[in-house]
Amino acid sequence: MSDRPIFVVGCPRSGTTMLQLMLHSHPRIAVPPETRFLVPVYHRRRSFGDLRVEERRRALAEWIAGDRSTKFRELKIDREDFVQQVVDGPGTLGSVLGTTFRMYADRFDKARWGDKRPSYVKQVDILLRLFPDAQFIHLIRDGRDCVSSLKEMPWYTLDSFHAISTWAEAIDAGNRLRRMLPEDTYYELRYEDLTDDPATEMKKLCHFLDEDFDPSTVSPREAATVAVPAHKVWHSNTHGEVTRARVGSWAKRLEDWEISLCEQVLGDRLEANGYELSGAPAAAKEHLVTCHKTMQKRRANRMRKMVRDRINRLREPSPVAALLTSKQQLLAGIPQPRNESPELAQRAR
Repeated sequence: MSDRPIFVVGCPRSGTTMLQLMLHSHPRIAVPPETRFLVPVYHRRRSFGDLRVEERRRALAEWIAGDRSTKFRELKIDREDFVQQVVDGPGTLGSVLGTTFRMYADRFDKARWGDKRPSYVKQVDILLRLFPDAQFIHLIRDGRDCVSSLKEMPWYTLDSFHAISTWAEAIDAGNRLRRMLPEDTYYELRYEDLTDDPATEMKKLCHFLDEDFDPSTVSPREAATVAVPAHKVWHSNTHGEVTRARVGSWAKRLEDWEISLCEQVLGDRLEANGYELSGAPAAAKEHLVTCHKTMQKRRANRMRKMVRDRINRLREPSPVAALLTSKQQLLAGIPQPRNESPELAQRAR
């Protein structure tokens, strides 16, 4: 059975929390509430120094466990035990981070862990540096529904132009990943298909993950009480059954100008993913100009971050890749125990 890490990615408001709960309902998989430390720790890795030094690992573990920005407390794992396991573990950044999630899975006596954060879809290269055996599940939803839902979120302070850009970036990132990654590493499914026939889609997803299908994944309501913090009221729908109630609701939730802009800017991407256009009139020129400027600024910002990361990779303070799972160790060239058959073992004795 597999022990590879699992990451759920996609555009925000595409149903990733629902899928997180469906996976968490599986008897072998644990996917915690969203954390806020994995990528920030990666970008701050030089400040923590060489993690092959025990005290450096301790300092990083104490920061993860003690800083309010990390959401560590929502994992409900023992802080002192976590710090000690990191100190006793391998001296790589991925190993320190992976220990957190592995301990969360241990809370539920589960063999595998996952993590869910929509923005990871644009950070897969970083995640693969940390966890080279990781698997990625990209949940895709109609961009018009994502835009309409983002507008209503209390935490989303940007405008519709940014929301449109966010969906386009997720789809474009997915297109690149589909071309670059092996079939056993990257998987796409549509929110609409998942809510229409959860059993069929989860059976296919479990096959990709090299797991047996379990009926509990189709009804994840109980998992919501564990894996969705009560203060996240915008995820209240996850406490019920999987439903198609919000599919296509963009028609009533978006203004006419937003529908026109979505279909003109995102039209090719929508159709490529099986979504029909409504035939809305062309978007106003001023809306198109503003949207394209927004997309260009966001693209330039991503490129600057990418260049900085490439430079920092030349000055790594210590190894990055995790050494916790069997495949991670194999990829690092660490000899693995021989799996002898009972017949061979008997003959050896």
